[in-house]
Amino acid sequence: MSRPLISCLKDELTDFLRYKRALGFRYERPEGTVRNFDRYVRRVHPTSSRRLDWRTLIQDWLAQGDGRKPVTVAADLQVLRQFCLFRRRHDPGAFVPGREWAHEATDWPFLPHHFSVSEIRRLLQHIARSRGSHFQRQSRRLLLLVLYCTGLRFGEAARLQLGDLNLARRVLWLRESKGRSRLVPFGADLAEEFRRYLRARRTAKPPNQEALLLGFRGKAYSTRRISHTVREWLRRTGLKPRTGRVGPRPYDLRHSFAHERLRRWYRQGGDVVGRLPWLSVYMGHANILGTETYLNATPELLALVARRFEDRFQGRRHAK
Repeated sequence: MSRPLISCLKDELTDFLRYKRALGFRYERPEGTVRNFDRYVRRVHPTSSRRLDWRTLIQDWLAQGDGRKPVTVAADLQVLRQFCLFRRRHDPGAFVPGREWAHEATDWPFLPHHFSVSEIRRLLQHIARSRGSHFQRQSRRLLLLVLYCTGLRFGEAARLQLGDLNLARRVLWLRESKGRSRLVPFGADLAEEFRRYLRARRTAKPPNQEALLLGFRGKAYSTRRISHTVREWLRRTGLKPRTGRVGPRPYDLRHSFAHERLRRWYRQGGDVVGRLPWLSVYMGHANILGTETYLNATPELLALVARRFEDRFQGRRHAK
């Protein structure tokens, strides 16, 4: 950790973060939640932790801020539950809040946007006309295509190193993402995009010689920078309003990858259900439950499923 914690719980919270990282988790976003909780504890209990009312403390912390989404509250609670369970390893009587404290919304109105091929082309045309050197435009183009064609998480894309790219085998090596490492194969078209990018990179000689994907002035991307960059592309091309939190999200590129994979499998006539574990492993999920978030029914998918069912049903009827 770059900055020390400050509350009366700083030692326990620091030990908790070290424990999570010792298990192989990067634990970057949850650390932000831990630091938020640490600042809150410092504000409401500036001295000793001996008389903490854990139930009230956590309830009041979760209730902070107006208009927080249920899914955000549930995510914060999950981190605090893990911390409280960690404390219970040393104190069997330690308080642990129940999962029911923050129900995730089951009727959440948001539906992911699945980018069409024409929309991706529209984004690529905007990038081709954008300001900057040939290498900078080639770098932006590759970033979009990597996200769309592989469904990588933004953090995974930002952490890629040059040595993680194997063009001969057409695979990317992802190191310790969500506590696991994996190989991500890609197609010949994306391989050719990598070759064009590497040729432009050798000519440009950017200052960062380790990171695979480089942003402004040849610097490595961060997760936040990738999200901001894609959001600006969406707004400048009119796919997203100039202000507000409406319209397609940058992360919908990952949803689009999963949707396109399902669509192609249905069109190919293969065993889609049997291939879902392949998609789960490819996207870096621990199990198929993590992949369900990305398996949204769309009119096109429903039409493909209905047509496939009809063909099979009619085939059996004629066989009789």
